[in-house]
Amino acid sequence: MLKPTTDPAYDILRSQRQPLSALFAPEAVAVIGASDRPGSVGRTLLWNLISNPFGGTVFPINPKRRSVLGIRAYPSLQAVPEAVDLAIIATPAVTVPGVIQACIDHGVKGAIVISAGFKEIGAEGIALEQAIKAKLAHSSLRLIGPNCLGVMNPLQGLNATFASTLARPGNVGFISQSGALCTAVLDWSLQENVGFSAFLSIGSMLDVDWGDLIYYLGDDPRTRSIVIYMESIGNARSFSYRQPGKWP
Repeated sequence: MLKPTTDPAYDILRSQRQPLSALFAPEAVAVIGASDRPGSVGRTLLWNLISNPFGGTVFPINPKRRSVLGIRAYPSLQAVPEAVDLAIIATPAVTVPGVIQACIDHGVKGAIVISAGFKEIGAEGIALEQAIKAKLAHSSLRLIGPNCLGVMNPLQGLNATFASTLARPGNVGFISQSGALCTAVLDWSLQENVGFSAFLSIGSMLDVDWGDLIYYLGDDPRTRSIVIYMESIGNARSFSYRQPGKWP
């Protein structure tokens, strides 16, 4: 059995009360870039949230619409009259640093950046990522992405992705860097009746990484195992430390 670590970075993470809970169990979700346009990511995200009731409130954000899919829309995050736990961002990459600042200003706890167009396109995208990281460094906002499929919590009914079907509930946490692999595994799991406690694509890992998610799911009594598809390790030190006393 592994003994508790004296690593101060790990102790800081452990001292926080569920620092990623806004990403997996939000009570209020804003969809920034919500749309009525058939086939758009913004429409799919909003539809998935309202068609899989997760027990929370959804706020579409679109400055050009008074309502989206029959739900009152707001021109900006600042116009939302309630606190927002999770912001799902599906706007052009160049707008994302400003959206992240708006999230910080509004006290949003978690963000999922679906948008692509970052380091995968070269220097311009890398500069956008650096601008986002600079903003995150002075806030408590936690971010998954960019360029990701999103997050599912099947046990709660949360489908914060643009995949068409929510995974079945179970006790396996599935984490993938590849959105394409996520959809393939999702299709297989639905056919084979395999369930998950969490199912997510983390994309470029600009903020939340493997270690963060292992720590979070390791504290979840409903998660009995974690399956990972990794393309790059990111923070190797964070990944290398396993949950003491729980994982083999």
